[in-house]
Amino acid sequence: MATYAIGDIQGCYAPFMELLDKIGYHPERDELWLVGDLVNRGPDSLAVLRWVKARNDRVKVVLGNHDLHLLAVAAGHARQHRSDTLADVLGAPDSGVLLDWLRRQPLLHVDGENAMVHAGLLPGWSVNQAQALAREVEQQLQGDDYHAFLAQLYGNQPARWDDALQGMERWRLIINAMTRMRFVHQDGSLELTSKGEMTSAPAGCVPWFEHPAAQWLDHTLVFGHWSALGLLLRERLIALDSGCLWGNALSAVRLEDRAVFQVSCAAQADLARAL
Repeated sequence: MATYAIGDIQGCYAPFMELLDKIGYHPERDELWLVGDLVNRGPDSLAVLRWVKARNDRVKVVLGNHDLHLLAVAAGHARQHRSDTLADVLGAPDSGVLLDWLRRQPLLHVDGENAMVHAGLLPGWSVNQAQALAREVEQQLQGDDYHAFLAQLYGNQPARWDDALQGMERWRLIINAMTRMRFVHQDGSLELTSKGEMTSAPAGCVPWFEHPAAQWLDHTLVFGHWSALGLLLRERLIALDSGCLWGNALSAVRLEDRAVFQVSCAAQADLARAL
């Protein structure tokens, strides 16, 4: 058995299938970890969702910001952006089934010393604490009143964690850290406007995983989200968004030995521009 972690697919179904062929994926033998953002901007989000849902017992998924955006749009609490490519999912005959499955996926997956999240963890959070916080949000998404939750999903505040936070302010900060974060300030608060390379950090900010007070270092964190970062492997870090959507590569890392597998996504950039 092998465990393969794969970067942001974002509706790029053809490279996803090519990458599975390249790694020799066998569903009865291997397990896939998908770092979130299954959908949007790419040409075939519907095919990606259907494939992953059909193999849910051997595929571990965490929610990304684009996955949450799809849920909010479908619930009528967000507008589609010009660059969104969600119409195939929203108009599909099995849309309700797929969306119900999607909202029941976790924000954080932990197995042994490996943990997977879409964007990252705040420096002050241990993985154990982050698991408990993720479950709070998951209960809201999976509950009967999830529409009310999605209606208040968006916003950049609060930016700094406090154990005393309650309700939607608490849950929004958890979501923003786990699905949107790239940089943090020295005090550990979120900086959510910058999307560039590590060297483009705003004054007084660092990449979230380089904050000196990090409490999650007893685990290896597997994440995506940051396409400008690209594929990055460190002792306790595996970053997997290598920019497939933008015509670069879709990447997989075998967790047992950190072997890297990639396929070109050059054709996906042309398809995305044509949509």
